Amino acid sequence: MNLLRLGLYQIFWLDRIPPHAAVNEMVELAKLSGYVSQAGLINAILRGYLREFEAVKKILADMKLSQPALGWSQPDWLVERWRKTYGDEKTRALLEWNNTPAKTYARVNTLKTDAGKLVERWREENVEYDFITRDWTGENLAFELKSHPPLNALGSFRDGWFYIQDPSTLLAVRALDPHPGETILDLCAAPGGKAMFIAQQMDNHGRLVAHDAFADRLKLIQENSKRLGVTCAEIVSKLEPEISNSKFDRVLVDAPCSNTGVLRRRVDLRWLIQPHEIERSCTTQLVLLKQAATVLKPGGILVYSTCSLEPEENSEVVKQFLSEHAGFKLESERQLLPFADHVDGAYVARLVHTSPLDE
Repeated sequence: MNLLRLGLYQIFWLDRIPPHAAVNEMVELAKLSGYVSQAGLINAILRGYLREFEAVKKILADMKLSQPALGWSQPDWLVERWRKTYGDEKTRALLEWNNTPAKTYARVNTLKTDAGKLVERWREENVEYDFITRDWTGENLAFELKSHPPLNALGSFRDGWFYIQDPSTLLAVRALDPHPGETILDLCAAPGGKAMFIAQQMDNHGRLVAHDAFADRLKLIQENSKRLGVTCAEIVSKLEPEISNSKFDRVLVDAPCSNTGVLRRRVDLRWLIQPHEIERSCTTQLVLLKQAATVLKPGGILVYSTCSLEPEENSEVVKQFLSEHAGFKLESERQLLPFADHVDGAYVARLVHTSPLDE
């Protein structure tokens, strides 16, 4: 059965493999795997599909319209959820996005270089790139890497001249708007992409506490800090009294979530995530927001972000928080949608602490 599945996948989805070659490959693989007596059956079934190739292709194309969950191979419950939120046309665009290989994006690390020097070095390293500009990135910050040698083989990567990062992840830091000399808490920092960009915006001046509850993930932040030349970050797994009793100018809560905005980067997740996990995430997210509120100065900025497309984890969490904390005001919120913004899905809300925390 698996040999048949593999053969059919090659025939109908892998354009660079000639169909007859795919059939012969599966027949030979059957023999090598000890299924000599079944090799003829595999040959007959796959060649039958070759004769009906155009008709089957039409069935597969029609299925994307009539049975989108099956046609795009994504969970029924999630597809139905998106159809209710975004409608059929946008949902199909999202399903297509999720089934498209993710591009590789890079952010220049201005703690060590600038965009001009970076692209000059890339030309020497045979890196092909395009500039990427969005209203929240500005110019000369983000790039699409179209082709390149292995990253670890690039001196520019080993020297920390750039960080691999989808443009969507930059929006939360832009909303946080960190400045040199400030005290900032990144509450859920691992693997460190946003924390590293915060340090860059701070020009390494000030105090950045990069916290994550999972101690084993802190190693990633440490490695990134060392490579990128970040020196203003304190990397911690526990908010000790000295920290929890502090008051920060700005706090980022990049909360754990369902990750439905990044399903094309985590291709196994579509079959692992379950509906109840969204409700469970909401509870955790609200707890984190409340925790962040206790360490923020009056007048300070609290940014809440996820890589989820689900309103329950995004705007609804913020509404619930605001209903319980009259001393906070929503200044802005934004949902990035893959089919509209052509980046990973993300949600970002910027809140301001307008008065002392209500008890």
